[in-house]
Amino acid sequence: MNVFRKIWKWFEDRTGLGAFIGPIAQHPIPPRSRWWYVFGSATLFAFAVQVVTGIALATVYVPSGGQAYESLRSITQDVPWGRLVRGMHYFGASAMVLFIGVHLMRVFWMAAYKFPREMNWLTGAVLLFFTIVMGFIGQVLRWSQNAVWSAVVGAEQAARVPLIGEWLARVLLSGQSVNSATLSHYFVLHVFILPGSMILLIGAHLALVIRNGITEPPRPEDAVDPATCRQVYEDLLAREGVPFWPYGACRDAIFGVAVVLGVVVLAIIYGPPPIGLPPDPSNLHATPTPDWYLFWYFAILALLPRGAENAFMILAPLFLAVVIVALPFVAPYGARSWRRRPWAPIMVLFVVTCIIVLWRAGVREDWSPHFTVTPLTDAAIGTTSGLVHDGAALFYSKGCLYCHAVGDQGGKRGPNMIDAGDRLTRDEITIRMMNGGNGMPSYAANLTPTQSEALVTFLLSRRTQGPAR
Repeated sequence: MNVFRKIWKWFEDRTGLGAFIGPIAQHPIPPRSRWWYVFGSATLFAFAVQVVTGIALATVYVPSGGQAYESLRSITQDVPWGRLVRGMHYFGASAMVLFIGVHLMRVFWMAAYKFPREMNWLTGAVLLFFTIVMGFIGQVLRWSQNAVWSAVVGAEQAARVPLIGEWLARVLLSGQSVNSATLSHYFVLHVFILPGSMILLIGAHLALVIRNGITEPPRPEDAVDPATCRQVYEDLLAREGVPFWPYGACRDAIFGVAVVLGVVVLAIIYGPPPIGLPPDPSNLHATPTPDWYLFWYFAILALLPRGAENAFMILAPLFLAVVIVALPFVAPYGARSWRRRPWAPIMVLFVVTCIIVLWRAGVREDWSPHFTVTPLTDAAIGTTSGLVHDGAALFYSKGCLYCHAVGDQGGKRGPNMIDAGDRLTRDEITIRMMNGGNGMPSYAANLTPTQSEALVTFLLSRRTQGPAR
């Protein structure tokens, strides 16, 4: 022990680290700060996982359009511990998005954005934006079919911004289309620029937390008055405050370690996300999907009325940014307790409910063709030969089953054809099939008269009552 004391004394004499950290560790926090306050630290632990695993991945990953996909496949299949590290990086990103969102909602619920903590709120909001951008760029760096087309979709959305849209799209793609420069620039952003910016912002955010203090759990009688609130807070700390170490730090450490262990366990059990098919920008039938934490936004875009996408993509993010930035300046004073601000928990619960409902819709993805469906079975068709059976085979081979289910088998983009013979006449089926409409392509040039007859006969045989018409 004497040896360790001598080493520490020498180190402290040369660096002064203990004298710097000691006051920070001992700074007082409100007495009723409990587990609600751990989500900011949990986000920091998740970010640490991202930094460590990201450095490990960057030593093997090749940011080249011709080699990125194979290098990622090699990391997953050949490099020792590569699958685990990739899985930890993926679930670490998921944890970071989740906990920074929960932290933001907790701050809003308790009105911790009010005076004098406006800058705490704004730096946290910027960190939330950077986290989402990092998640999107990380998906593109997988450089698979889904990744390449995700970059294209992102650029197409940016192109809808008035005046600067085309320029912004070219910046996002580093040119007119996806190319090797796209990947190189995204890699630089993901590995150097954004992490460095986030480290500076995290440092600033923590410095502001230490300077302005951790908000005490609000009581109904409390109200923020700029003339007295600082003194009231200092009197509370002097009277009832407890040192951050060990009281608050232990809770943060316990929850943070649990987050890291959870990331490791999920990475071991589930592994990294599938790499998917190699990139092929010429494949126009690709259906890119985001990572799970953006499924809710994916669902909104898919469910919007036709023609409303442009306005939503531009106005919704702009409105959200304005609300977040303006909030601490529009309502900097007054009550903090949710009992005197009932609209705050109502808004939080409304947003959470919407996200969950939309997320479930995004998981089901009923609006997209299901390219993995299998042909109808003979039992579902009702016969093993003849024109009806031939029509059922065509219903699959021509891609109709991707969008239209027959019973419980097939896609859900279009109407279920289990009762097509009850709802439609022969002429109605033929006209719709030949002309298309409402997102359905025309099959006039893709069907021979014999094939058309077989398809119509099959659909007319899908009845629950009455004879075919």
